[in-house]
Amino acid sequence: MTSNMSSSSSSPARQPHALDPLFHPRSVAVVGASSDPRKIGGRPIAYMLRSGFAGELFPINPAQTEVQGVKAYPSLRAIGKPVDLVIVAVGGAHVSAVVEDAIEQRASTIVVFSSGFAEMGDEGRQLQESIAARCAQAGVHLLGPNCIGVFNSHQAMYATFITALEHEQFEPGHVGIVSQSGAIGSYLYGLAGDRGVRVSHFVATGNEAGLDVADCIDWMASDPQTHAVMVYLEGCRDGERLYRALEQARLRRKPVILMKVGRTEQGAAAAASHTGSLAGSDVVYESVLRETNAWRANSLEEMVDLAYACSVGPMPRGNRLGVVTSSGGVGVIATDEATRTGLVLPTLPQETQAAILEIVPFASGVNPVDTTAQTMGDRTLLTRILELVFAHPEFDSLLVFTANMGRSEAEFGKIRDELFTLRRAYPDRLVALSMRAKPEIAAEIQREGILVFSDPARAAVTIAAVAQIAAGFDRPPARVEKSEALQIVPLPAGTLDEAAARALLAQHGIPFAPLELAATAQEAVGAAEAMGYPVVMKVVSPDIAHKSDVGGVALGLGDAEAVRTAWTVMMESVGRACPSAQIDGVMVSPMITGGVETVMGVTHDPVFGPMVMFGLGGVFVEVFKDVTFRRAPVSLATAHEMIHGIRGLPLLTGARGKPPVDLETVASALVALSNFAAAHAGELDSVEINPFIARPSGGCAVDALIVKR
Repeated sequence: MTSNMSSSSSSPARQPHALDPLFHPRSVAVVGASSDPRKIGGRPIAYMLRSGFAGELFPINPAQTEVQGVKAYPSLRAIGKPVDLVIVAVGGAHVSAVVEDAIEQRASTIVVFSSGFAEMGDEGRQLQESIAARCAQAGVHLLGPNCIGVFNSHQAMYATFITALEHEQFEPGHVGIVSQSGAIGSYLYGLAGDRGVRVSHFVATGNEAGLDVADCIDWMASDPQTHAVMVYLEGCRDGERLYRALEQARLRRKPVILMKVGRTEQGAAAAASHTGSLAGSDVVYESVLRETNAWRANSLEEMVDLAYACSVGPMPRGNRLGVVTSSGGVGVIATDEATRTGLVLPTLPQETQAAILEIVPFASGVNPVDTTAQTMGDRTLLTRILELVFAHPEFDSLLVFTANMGRSEAEFGKIRDELFTLRRAYPDRLVALSMRAKPEIAAEIQREGILVFSDPARAAVTIAAVAQIAAGFDRPPARVEKSEALQIVPLPAGTLDEAAARALLAQHGIPFAPLELAATAQEAVGAAEAMGYPVVMKVVSPDIAHKSDVGGVALGLGDAEAVRTAWTVMMESVGRACPSAQIDGVMVSPMITGGVETVMGVTHDPVFGPMVMFGLGGVFVEVFKDVTFRRAPVSLATAHEMIHGIRGLPLLTGARGKPPVDLETVASALVALSNFAAAHAGELDSVEINPFIARPSGGCAVDALIVKR
């Protein structure tokens, strides 16, 4: 199978990685080794013997002198020298002792198959934590417990009892699999193999007492034999490490196709129960995956399709698709799905269309190119049209529908040579055939770097996804590192009222409408007179977060009498609703009219830390939940990306004849808020600026709430 080598060929020489002994051990010991190749302690030995593992293999079984034809040892100590990787396949009660032996024998990595730990309750969790602490103290990597292990197909090293290998073992390839679930990982290996995906490395992380998914992604990002990675994720304890691992893969131009389960509240609860991980907020995971260019798959089938596309063909240069079909209906299907998923179908030039009509007078040469059924009787008509379409420089990807041609060796043979010659002449194009094909014909086509799909819609969706992944490699990093020159204003002690919150955020660079504090009705009138009517008046209290709910906000006050009346009504209403609240007077600000209300905020995610938010403000944020998130701090470019990511963008860019707002001011305020969030990550629970009024020239915040952790 042809593999996408472009991402790796120009990479610098690989530096040694801490996890090399896990994926590339020179010696493997199996404690609890069994002569039965179907038992957990027997499978790794059977798999490595069958595959020809070139390293040293040490079965450990005190009751036997030989296991599956290999000399056995009564203990790790009896080997008499260090072992790179030790597999533990004994009962949970004996694991601690084996781990101690492995540490004494200077093992680099310990893989614990055994169960009965954190997944069983508090007692098991305590035992697991003690084993993990001992390994960490000794500087030994721990995979598991309760995992099905790891393998490196290129080295024929199978430190695993994965059942999929018992039924079929595919030749080595260039796609890595990282899974928190052993069962899912095992099934994914077989499913991918059926699709033509060949795996380089596999790891299931189990309870993640030591190594976790992020560690393994990071290693695969550096591995020259792994060109794409499939990840099954239920939860994450360290969002920063996961973020950095995914970003490392992006920088090395390696596609990561990740299935994060637990989208719903019920699903998230099930995932947390299964892994003991914090599920976090799904919208936050969504934004982090988008930032790091990890493609979030909705199904195992989608994961496999994308891994297949990334490993067989080149990554496309853009999102321009050319379609050639013998069926007008298929052209419509492909166009619908391509357009829905972000592809564009450029029209062929008039001279090319005319050339196509000279070949088949009844054809449509626009794009999709409908060759009609006439090409079924004379396949040279199809190959001549393909030559014209391949030659058009405006296509990044090509999708060719040939119906049942792949079911017949004789029929496919009529286009084989011409098709493969075109493939080689245009190596930077992603090319997909949509047809029914015999396995041997599909395999031959794939070896030439051409994708095969039975469903044209599925082909179009996959091409669109791969194009988006390719585009993400060239995007600048979403995050910026915290500036050392940033002047950090410490958070004051105690609860912050709105006036204090506004002053603090203003010091960090966020523009606010002017305000004056007033302790009496007369002071409020004086402030209003000074700034000009109409004005807004809000109660000031560290005990009242949502002032409008208790009558603590008065809008559009047009004269002194209105201010005095509003003062009286407000104090009475707030006093009834919050009799024990501390009242420090009111804030008076000019009434800002016009513009578009937006919301900016910060939330502290338990997995990924401070996340900055943007969306339409006022009631829109509650009704439509049209918001975007990014990890703080963000760059100015990322702030603009957040703004352009909301569905309500037309309201900001000038819908229905209204002038567009000043997006640069909005983006700059988002950057300032993200810097504030990053600087005070350990102190903040949330921040909300609602609304920030975006105007054609400038903009300002008129409300702020800071909740400390």
